Amino acid sequence: MNEVLDAILSWVEGVPPVWRVLVTGVAVLLETSILVGLVVPGDTIVLVSSTGVTTLASYLFTVLAVVLGALAGESIGFSLGRLFGPRLRSSWLGRQVGEKRWAKADRFVQRRGGIAVFISRFLPVFHSVIPLTAGTTAMRYRSFMIWTIPACTIWAFLYVSIGSGAAGTYRELQTSFSSAGWVFIAIVTVSIVLVAVIKNVLHRFADSQDVVEAVEQQVKNVSEDPR
Repeated sequence: MNEVLDAILSWVEGVPPVWRVLVTGVAVLLETSILVGLVVPGDTIVLVSSTGVTTLASYLFTVLAVVLGALAGESIGFSLGRLFGPRLRSSWLGRQVGEKRWAKADRFVQRRGGIAVFISRFLPVFHSVIPLTAGTTAMRYRSFMIWTIPACTIWAFLYVSIGSGAAGTYRELQTSFSSAGWVFIAIVTVSIVLVAVIKNVLHRFADSQDVVEAVEQQVKNVSEDPR
């Protein structure tokens, strides 16, 4: 286990820091702005890149790159939604998302507004779709940014901390503890499980709108039925 991790971490750490930070920022930008996140989740990109963090400066620069990449990507997504919303949905990429997901994103933004923008940063697929969807609504760009800036910042610190923390702990233990690789796996696994629990709660919150709409529709149907 240690040998495999050594090889992986050495490869990531061997990438020049400037290039690693730049590639991470650009990758996060692309995964949000043009639906690349449907194929390669930004979470994975940031976690892998963060294992190469070895100093406070590289940690802060990685966080900054992730935040700026996410904000730039979401801004581009918002603009594309405002300019080409319907055409994007009917494109090949839009069809890969699926009309059901687009409709769900529409309802989420219409009902929750800025809260939907904030929450979507932490949800797979949604964080690639919501900026585009928000751009097709009456939401102002300023309001969109007010909600997405704190979300992107929290998200960046969370994932960079998980990746760099797990790798840092492994480096400290590898020379004195033969099972250091399993400690690395345990840290990453526990962190991912906790994040998954949080995502599940947020997904339930997002889905609750559908329940509300279903109940409202039933009440409306009953009230309109003359019998």
